[in-house]
Amino acid sequence: MRRFNLLLFWGCCGLCSWKMYTVSTVDLKTMGLNECAYTTTCPAYATCTATTDSFYCTCKRGFRASNGQIQFKDPGVKCNDIDECTVNTCPVNATCTNTPGSYFCTCHPGFAPSNGQPHFADQKAKCRDIDECSQDPSPCGPHSVCTNAPGSYSCSCMVGFRPDPEGFQKYGNFSCKRLLFKCKEDVIPQNKQVQQCQGGAAVKPEYVSFCALINATFRVLDDVCENKTTVVSLKSTAKSLTPVLEQMSTLSKSAKEKTTALATVVLESVESTTLAALLDPSANVSQTIRTENLDIESKVINEECTEQNIVFNLKAKGDEMKIGCSTIKESSSTGTVGVAFVSFVGMESALDERFFQDLQTSLANSKTKLKINSRIVGGIMTGGKKENFSDPVIYTLENIRPKQELESPICVSWRTDAKGGGWTTSGCVVQEASKTHTTCGCNQMVNLAVIMASGEVTMEFSLYIISHVGMITSLVCLILAIATFLLCRSIQNRNTYLHLNLCVCLFLADILFLIGIDKTDNQTGCTIVAGALHYLFLACFFWMLVEAVMLFLMVRNLKVVNYFSSRNVKLLYLCAFSYGLPALVVAVSASVHPKGYGMDDRCWLDTKMGFIWSFLGPVCAIMTVNFILLTWTLCILRQKLSSVNAEVSTLKDTRLLTFKAFAQFFVLGCTWVLGVFQIGPIAGVMAYLFTITNSLQGAFIFLIHCLLSHQVREEYRRWITGRTKASSQSQSSGILLSSVPSTSKTG
Repeated sequence: MRRFNLLLFWGCCGLCSWKMYTVSTVDLKTMGLNECAYTTTCPAYATCTATTDSFYCTCKRGFRASNGQIQFKDPGVKCNDIDECTVNTCPVNATCTNTPGSYFCTCHPGFAPSNGQPHFADQKAKCRDIDECSQDPSPCGPHSVCTNAPGSYSCSCMVGFRPDPEGFQKYGNFSCKRLLFKCKEDVIPQNKQVQQCQGGAAVKPEYVSFCALINATFRVLDDVCENKTTVVSLKSTAKSLTPVLEQMSTLSKSAKEKTTALATVVLESVESTTLAALLDPSANVSQTIRTENLDIESKVINEECTEQNIVFNLKAKGDEMKIGCSTIKESSSTGTVGVAFVSFVGMESALDERFFQDLQTSLANSKTKLKINSRIVGGIMTGGKKENFSDPVIYTLENIRPKQELESPICVSWRTDAKGGGWTTSGCVVQEASKTHTTCGCNQMVNLAVIMASGEVTMEFSLYIISHVGMITSLVCLILAIATFLLCRSIQNRNTYLHLNLCVCLFLADILFLIGIDKTDNQTGCTIVAGALHYLFLACFFWMLVEAVMLFLMVRNLKVVNYFSSRNVKLLYLCAFSYGLPALVVAVSASVHPKGYGMDDRCWLDTKMGFIWSFLGPVCAIMTVNFILLTWTLCILRQKLSSVNAEVSTLKDTRLLTFKAFAQFFVLGCTWVLGVFQIGPIAGVMAYLFTITNSLQGAFIFLIHCLLSHQVREEYRRWITGRTKASSQSQSSGILLSSVPSTSKTG
């Protein structure tokens, strides 16, 4: 009985369970219920979407279904996070950080987001470099140079300063202190010539002797900078530099960069060693060193400068420096105060007038007119201030050769730059000059020398000014002439075509001469400029020859009927002749002597080995032919005009015609013959005449072919007043000599 009751219980329970299952599996839609109302229908990070008869799940943005399907309803599927940082989601110089369903970007240190948000997901945003060097105050300390870099910056000390570890605590991560004297790394550190000798790499064969001298000089500096406890001996310094000074003059004259670099290293080394000796507290005594190649006199000043008017005289090798206590006090010397004077023997033969860098005159381009005429000396003083003193430092230099009456001295100082250095007149002036000595006043402590300029330099400078003013005037006139020939249709004919080509060639030649004649820094560029000038000036002369021949043929037709006419010559042949032959001459010249283009002081044809005759030969031949043709032309005109009735208007036109005929000598380059007569006592006069007449050739062309042409003046008048020409009439007489007066007959 008990067993039966138990079975009956379980049967009832089973019936109830079956009913509950049936209710849960029926269509809930018919009961007005939504499956998505239950939070457990879809997994975490998924969205449930109900349909007509069911539902489906979709993972949220930033997540992916574990079964790989976009829509699913299987209960075991999960939404896993997508790691966006596995792809290039963030911009350059940014770090990607993944988050559940998303990500964000953060710029690297030293960069800032363009949208201003520290954390961003905008793919248009960029991480831009922060210019730390533009901040105020600068992240680098005083006397330093801040250099910005992508995401960072670097600090370096200014010239004359060195990193100061003691100042790091005060000024942050970098500080500089003033150098008492320079060491090896402070002497022209950016010079390419010196860098060839550093780094331990194999030295190129052409730098072996140069690097030997550089390294020998640097060893002197190393002894001073590395052995700070050792007393600095100026005598040892002078002895160590003796072989360097003796071999400086053996450097090739063409190796200007090497010479300037070595000279600067030597000058800086002597100055640094002398300063180290003056500042050495263990020595602290005045020294006088006399050697064959170098004299040094140094003086330590203790209590002598009690009054302002005290002047110290220091002598070396017959040269002298005078410096007053007022200047010494201006130097801001702290601790030991000292001055020194140095005189080098033989260095002037290496650092000669080639290195004169005065850009305000043309003297720098003249080797034959300038000559260095003193030993190279140097003034040295402790303290931070080295220039712009109130009272000048007086240097008296002994002349190597007695000064002549027509010579004028120039006080020059050595200016150091990245390429090495050069002589400049900046900061020094001549105070007195005698046959044996030259006195210079300088407002700075400098390395000094005297360059002697002969009397011809004054004339050279005058010719320089005259030629440049004349050529600039010609350029303006040539532009006006070219515009006239192109725009004035009433005068356009065969002759104006010839004038136009001559003007274009002369314009290009003049402007290239003004811009590039002295650009000798780049050898390749200088060669190209010289070759282009050779071609353009030859083309000018060939067009002058064509004009002379055409002029002769036209005038000849006035006398001989049916004589050969210039109209029988095609313009194409004239262009081939005037442009082709100069190109042939230049090509042959360049193939025979390719190194003939470009000189040390100007970008022109080399005057050595006769190469200049590749220009002078054709020019002399053309001048001769032009002179003969123009003389013949004038004779024909004289005969023709003598038969013209002496009417008032005709007489006036005859005078104008005669003036134009003579002016053709200037237009067609015959005045170049004046260059041949620049010899003897009349050389100066001929030089001025040659420069004036030939630099103004463009002005003569504009005057003869435009301003003195009745037709052109009428066109100018119409352009100015805005009137149009009533009729277009070609005047055959206008062709002759560029608009011969219309009243002259051609009968």
